[in-house]
Amino acid sequence: MTFLEDLDRTAWAVEQRLGEILAARDTTPPGGAELAEAMRYGALGGGKRLRPFLLIQSAGLFGVPQASALDTACALECVHCYSLIHDDLPAMDDDDLRRGRPTLHVAFDEATAILAGDALLTLAFEIVSNPQTCEDAETRAELIHVLAKASGWRGMALGQALDLAAERRAFTPEETASMQALKTGALFRFACEAGAMLGRADASCRDALLAYAKAFGQAFQLADDLLDAQGDAEAMGKAVAKDASRCKATLVALLGIDGATAHLAGLVAEAENALKPFGEEAATLIDAARFVAERRA
Repeated sequence: MTFLEDLDRTAWAVEQRLGEILAARDTTPPGGAELAEAMRYGALGGGKRLRPFLLIQSAGLFGVPQASALDTACALECVHCYSLIHDDLPAMDDDDLRRGRPTLHVAFDEATAILAGDALLTLAFEIVSNPQTCEDAETRAELIHVLAKASGWRGMALGQALDLAAERRAFTPEETASMQALKTGALFRFACEAGAMLGRADASCRDALLAYAKAFGQAFQLADDLLDAQGDAEAMGKAVAKDASRCKATLVALLGIDGATAHLAGLVAEAENALKPFGEEAATLIDAARFVAERRA
């Protein structure tokens, strides 16, 4: 199986399981149908499901089968989808297109988009706290704690706040990297760390995966910024050239195209090097780092 086939297979599994979970929302009280439909619109029907893929692959390093990691991966994807819904809002990035279709606040309305995002975020913790997700109560508690930190005011939410602040003043390369490590990198770090937690990995293996995730997250964001500067809107399914128009802090703006491209290659090498303790078992995770650097959409 090629890397892309493996990625697609995992994305399909995540899509199917998320569909099952969100179908249960049909049991909500009268008046809840529109919110349930908005949640499905925001969470289903597209995306590479890269964060769940990293979680499942990381867990697999320690013998955890996909079926045993799938619900944790779906919880992570719920957090990611919530963040996209809120990022697209007029008060944030003000985007009208996501994955080739209208953003949720355009397809429904702004208030429904806010509520759908809120509901997906809390659904993530409903999933992780369920004993069916992980039988071990101590591991469940740790997953909840680490996911909360990754998502909240010391993680992704802070990164978004700093991203908005960067539109009002110039950020240094160090500040930009720190902001992106929170806004984008926090969920990638959780993905890899959660895989290690589910696999009851020792501290050295966990640290190696965190080092990989740190470099991977930086590479993903840098590649995304390069695509925004150079990419094709039709191929990407969303608007491009937004960063420059809004004076956003990016390493592309600070380093230039050539400098950013060279830095991206260094990050991929850093990610690969972090996985050396796992040998050939980590080949798919290495392919994932190369994939994000080379993608064109």
